[in-house]
Amino acid sequence: MASVNTTIQLIRPGGQVTSCSPALKEAPWNFDSAPVAEYGPGSSMFDVAPVDTPRQGEIPAEYRRASDEELDRRIRAAKATLGDRLVILGHFYQRDEVITYADFVGDSFQLAQAARARPDAEAIVFCGVHFMAETADLLSGPSQSVILPNLAAGCSMADMADIDSVTECWEQLEELYGTEPDASGRVPVIPVTYMNSSAALKGFCGEHGGIVCTSSNAATVLEWAFERGQRVLFFPDQHLGRNTAKAMGVPLERMPMWNPRKPLGGNDAEAIQDARVILWHGFCSVHKRFTVAQIDRARAEHPGVRVIVHPECPMPVVDAADEAGSTDYIKKAIERAPAGSTFAIGTEINMVQRLAAEHPEHTIFCLDPVVCPCSTMYRIHPGYLAWVLEAFIAGEIVNQISVVDSVALPARVALERMLAAKP
Repeated sequence: MASVNTTIQLIRPGGQVTSCSPALKEAPWNFDSAPVAEYGPGSSMFDVAPVDTPRQGEIPAEYRRASDEELDRRIRAAKATLGDRLVILGHFYQRDEVITYADFVGDSFQLAQAARARPDAEAIVFCGVHFMAETADLLSGPSQSVILPNLAAGCSMADMADIDSVTECWEQLEELYGTEPDASGRVPVIPVTYMNSSAALKGFCGEHGGIVCTSSNAATVLEWAFERGQRVLFFPDQHLGRNTAKAMGVPLERMPMWNPRKPLGGNDAEAIQDARVILWHGFCSVHKRFTVAQIDRARAEHPGVRVIVHPECPMPVVDAADEAGSTDYIKKAIERAPAGSTFAIGTEINMVQRLAAEHPEHTIFCLDPVVCPCSTMYRIHPGYLAWVLEAFIAGEIVNQISVVDSVALPARVALERMLAAKP
């Protein structure tokens, strides 16, 4: 099966295969000099990027002009030269042309743990997005350098909750709830941030008695929070929060949405007082694309299909699917299935097509028939990887991601709480 990038390059107008943007055919450096910050073509292209979104300056022409074969030769040569001084981490959603060089492939937390497990590596090159590189920096050693090949590889969902907006929300909640614990010692509200958030928000949770969660341990983390707080403020992804809390028995009417642009998030005081989980108005543009109609079509065309979606999908989609789980859950479900199984998967297209290529004994396809990768993951390209590796060999660390101590110390507290919250 062709890679997503190859598939996109072969798409022709009027053909059976379509993409969400013709600009996906272009090299990512064509968007580095855009006059305003943008996420680039793909699933997040219509999301508004904050003005302070990291921008990637133009990389040297030799990397932009190099053929695929030349980049492959230079990257492999650089890896051989650096040896154990280097570890390359690749997220499940990266393009195959980058994953081929990864020493570890996984989700954001698995890769951060992989970085932690390689204390002797001087350079940790994170082929993912900005918040992932920040987390790797939080969990790596002081002598290690975490490098993001393209600074424009951010995350529109993570950008939907910023430290100023969350702090303002918290102040409004404190004014309404007060700060005193109840008779059982539970504080009025506990902040919980998804791993897909900035280091600043992880630090906020660490400072305010809160915790970090992943898509695979969100229920365990909410249980931890409910033991210590009367309510939870969950950000930035509304869908993971809603789907997880609903499965735990929290009524929908006790999960108001918080819109940071409105007083009390657009709610009345009674709704906020009665809340069990306050959901931030954020979402993943990849997983927002999946619909119940797509599931109905998959079932009609493939009787007996097993539908698995990511819990960042909207609630009706999760309810209509057979299962919902993290990227690692999806991967393991496919690995353990009997040969001849048919899967319709609701997550990022690069991962789905890679699973289909790795498991020819199954029929595996993406629920969304339109090829539309994660915009920001797609900003990583072998040209950027070759650039940062050869610069490191020459003694220059480019695109280093460093979290300042004032943020890193409380962020690590929130992460350690997550690690200690066992199912």
